[in-house]
Amino acid sequence: MTISRDLDNETSEYQDNAKTSFENELILNWYPKRILNRIEKEKSILELGIGHGYTPLWFDEASSRHVVIDGSRVVIDQFKKKYPEYGGEIVFSYFEEFETKEVFDYIVMGFVLEHVDDPQIVLQRYKEYLKPDGKVYITVPNGKSLNRRLGLAMGMIDDIYSLNQNDLAQGHRRQYCLDTIQADIEASGLKVTHIEGIYLKPFPLHILQNIESPEQNFRALMEVGIEYPELCVALLLEAKTK
Repeated sequence: MTISRDLDNETSEYQDNAKTSFENELILNWYPKRILNRIEKEKSILELGIGHGYTPLWFDEASSRHVVIDGSRVVIDQFKKKYPEYGGEIVFSYFEEFETKEVFDYIVMGFVLEHVDDPQIVLQRYKEYLKPDGKVYITVPNGKSLNRRLGLAMGMIDDIYSLNQNDLAQGHRRQYCLDTIQADIEASGLKVTHIEGIYLKPFPLHILQNIESPEQNFRALMEVGIEYPELCVALLLEAKTK
């Protein structure tokens, strides 16, 4: 399959000074811990995407073998320069073109499916790289989060599934919600076995950062959000083969 997109042109929000960097750091250092709480240590992990560079460090430390795939040379070079101690394997490839004879205990698709042209191609392809008793962990932004629902009611967005400027800058192709991501996963031949929310956000970031005890507040918003996925900024789902 030939991919015409140049992912190096979609890296502006993956720099340390990006507008979304604070919340990215918050979320991307949270969900790996939630996944690691559910898996056996010292197993093999295949991860799709380096992203902002936080998650590969978490998964490499906890696994016997960690392979991460990324289709941007800029992102790979940036990661290698910033984290020369990283001990896993980095493969330069588009997700849709990656091939291997290896199978893995766990596959992590962290904020991937909102980027790709056809999520079914990715889900079905990587299902083949999963051990029979393995699990896939998927995170996606939630278009029906509380903050977006409020934005819709206030007239700040015209449709709950619309893409904003930050979405476009990051190369997002779609907004998911709990129903649509579950439908995509099930359609690929996987079965959802666990769902939780990531980051319940009742107010804009600048307000949350200026409330007394912001560190405790953000911790509480992450903890409470686990049980309210339909209202959270992002969704975490675990799946296995049917």
